[in-house]
Amino acid sequence: MKKLRFDELSLSEEIQKAVADMGFVEASPIQSEAIPYILDGRDVIGQAQTGTGKTAAFGIPALEMVDTSQKNVQVLVLCPTRELAVQVADEFKKLSKYRKDIHSVAIYGGENIEKQITALRRGVHIVIGTPGRVMDHMERRTLNLENVRMMVLDEADEMLDMGFREDIESILEQVPDERQTIFFSATMSKPIMTLTKKYQVNPQLVKVVKNELTANNIEQLFYEVKPKAKVEVMARLIDMYNLKLILVFCNTKMKVDELVEDLQIRGYQAEGLHGDLRQQQRNNVMAKFRAGATNILVATDVAARGIDVEDVDAVFNFDIPLDEEYYVHRIGRTGRAGKSGKAFSFVVGREIQRLREIQAYTKVKIERGVIPSYEDIVGVKKAKFIEKIKETISEGGLDIFADMIDQLHHAGLSNEDIILGLIKMNMGVQKNEFADMDLSGDDRSERRERRGGERERFGDRGRREDRGGSRDGRSSGRGVRENDRSTNASMVRLFINIGRDQKVRPGDIVGAIAGETGIAGNAIGSIDIYDKFSFVEVPKTDVRKVLELMDNNSIKGKKVNIEIAKQ
Repeated sequence: MKKLRFDELSLSEEIQKAVADMGFVEASPIQSEAIPYILDGRDVIGQAQTGTGKTAAFGIPALEMVDTSQKNVQVLVLCPTRELAVQVADEFKKLSKYRKDIHSVAIYGGENIEKQITALRRGVHIVIGTPGRVMDHMERRTLNLENVRMMVLDEADEMLDMGFREDIESILEQVPDERQTIFFSATMSKPIMTLTKKYQVNPQLVKVVKNELTANNIEQLFYEVKPKAKVEVMARLIDMYNLKLILVFCNTKMKVDELVEDLQIRGYQAEGLHGDLRQQQRNNVMAKFRAGATNILVATDVAARGIDVEDVDAVFNFDIPLDEEYYVHRIGRTGRAGKSGKAFSFVVGREIQRLREIQAYTKVKIERGVIPSYEDIVGVKKAKFIEKIKETISEGGLDIFADMIDQLHHAGLSNEDIILGLIKMNMGVQKNEFADMDLSGDDRSERRERRGGERERFGDRGRREDRGGSRDGRSSGRGVRENDRSTNASMVRLFINIGRDQKVRPGDIVGAIAGETGIAGNAIGSIDIYDKFSFVEVPKTDVRKVLELMDNNSIKGKKVNIEIAKQ
């Protein structure tokens, strides 16, 4: 597909200057194809993913066609999520930098509607909104669409998947028949094509071909892993590559929540994003991720639509996506603006066939990765620690601590003891059950493991055996394994007299024990939370300390009793 320079397109001087300020000289493939048709007044169907420049592909022509002598809504852009609406509105503001006479506004749920009404009453030319909030304003008669000349559906497939079809059709019925209609979608599903036939006139299909969807500056690797080892492998890759900002994709909301808890227990700043979150929660999660307060964002494909965060170091496909195009959509979140990025995919058993289908679709070979060993990670951490020590010494200002060496000697510690103790404290390297284990997936071992697990979980009649139960032998009936780490001889199981009824989560228990006793969070083993009580595994060497410091202490403001669990 031929790319055009922006100065080869018939654009106004103001738009040319704005595009130049944004650092663009050459239009992307979707822009090169779509802009001329849209400027010509044609209806267009654009197939393109996030990160291909599709917003400017419809945004530039939309700005060019606005008649500023009229103070009414002339362009309406529908987006599936609040995040995408804000992103599109920001892009419009950048593109209209030298057109102060063009006014646009974003309208979406989760924000004060009165503020939006005030903006609409002042007079705007372009409205970017979610279907639900647009319908709300139409019903209130605060949004008049009778002068709309261009209608854009961005991420049309996603809006249909989210159940907005009725709203979309109601809105399309309210705008004038004499209008230009633009559809942008990642996929060209049957429902999308049905809508285009009904609401577009002789549309021009513009499509980014598959090999242009997969960025060349993204290193793509896959790892065959045991299911229970995924989190450990992910942690090792984060340490090995020193990753700072990470997006992780799961196929289900439940898996997002489970993974976030697992990562938080290991001490990572992780947050989840999925459809069950309220708008304010989504806003808070995204604000923390963009600010770097959260460095790992775990999301489902639906929730991640419209997220545009720069400098994402890596994307993890914790679950292999169910659709080949989702893979392209996911990995396109990294390696942007010419920067390099990494995409890691975890494959379990027969999922290798799905990975082959993805490779055939993208026409890019995804290389097999080698899982870093425990020794590899220790080596990486040692090297980083040495560099950190050297930097600290070079900064100076050590004199104030000089007397501590004598104090440590008087306490009976040798120089070697002092150094090794400080290294252990600062490096935080601690063996877990995965340290000496082969984490790579193997079909035969996986089958044996699954058979063994089935024998453990099911009774003679195939019923799942209740692992819950109170101390007097009665089952709570709602026991849930919150953190599936295997018990071993070096761990002791403790009973705590609070549970789900007190809104306790694994992170609360880990945080309380680690905070009061100084035990590393990743040294704490499995946690089972029931309605009225919980169990937690701690290293045998730390049991006395935990019992002394935690008994009658508080977790989430509740006084707790803690004791060794009865068998």
